[in-house]
Amino acid sequence: MEIRTVGYDHPDAVRLTAEVQQEYVRRYGEQDLTPVDPAQFRAPRGLFVLGYLDGEPVCSGGWRIVAEATDDGLGPGDAELKRMYTVPAARGRGLARRMLRHLEAEAARAGLRRVVLETGTEQPEAIALYESEGYAPIPGFGYYRGEPNSRCFAKVLAAGAAGAAETRVSAECRSV
Repeated sequence: MEIRTVGYDHPDAVRLTAEVQQEYVRRYGEQDLTPVDPAQFRAPRGLFVLGYLDGEPVCSGGWRIVAEATDDGLGPGDAELKRMYTVPAARGRGLARRMLRHLEAEAARAGLRRVVLETGTEQPEAIALYESEGYAPIPGFGYYRGEPNSRCFAKVLAAGAAGAAETRVSAECRSV
């Protein structure tokens, strides 16, 4: 799979986003209502990528930086994962795992310390993927906080955590 950075409003991204929204309708009865602004997925505030096989987009995903501390435990240094999706014909081939690892690596490269996400009980394959990649449950956040079908997860990024530790040590050394 070739992974390309694109805008959230790129025609192929729009198409896969519409497909994932229809997946939510099938599974939950409605689209994801979380507010999303395409600008949130542009560097340096975020990233959106597509995976292509034989020139066709088959996988999508992105992250946006949590800019300010929230009352649900998120804050600067967190990247919120959004719109992870693999077209049905390409599922079961490890593409979502590859996409997830790419997004994590890019978030760590951007200096972020943690990836957070919200998914739902009607997406057991997504939950299994995240848990198998080291994501741990966290309290609900965002639009679906408190919804019984919502499940939230987080993973500390090794490079992001190391970068945060280096910054803290540097600050402590300067203050001595």
